[in-house]
Amino acid sequence: MAKLNPVDLQRALDSADYPATGEDLARLARDNGADSALVDALSAHAGDEFDGPNKVSRAVFGSD
Repeated sequence: MAKLNPVDLQRALDSADYPATGEDLARLARDNGADSALVDALSAHAGDEFDGPNKVSRAVFGSD
C-alpha cells in the first residue's frame, strides 16, 4: 500500500471548493488522478464536512 503524502493530498485537492464533504473530496481526488490509498482515506470521512484543507489534512493524517 502506498504511503499517504501531504503533498499528494494538496495536489489532489488543488481545485477544491470548501466547505466540502469527504465524499466530495474523494471524488475530486479520484478525478485528479490521486492514488487509490488517498481516495480511500478521504472516502473514510465521507460523511464529514470540511471547511478547509487544514481540516482535511488533520483528518487524513491524524495530526495538527
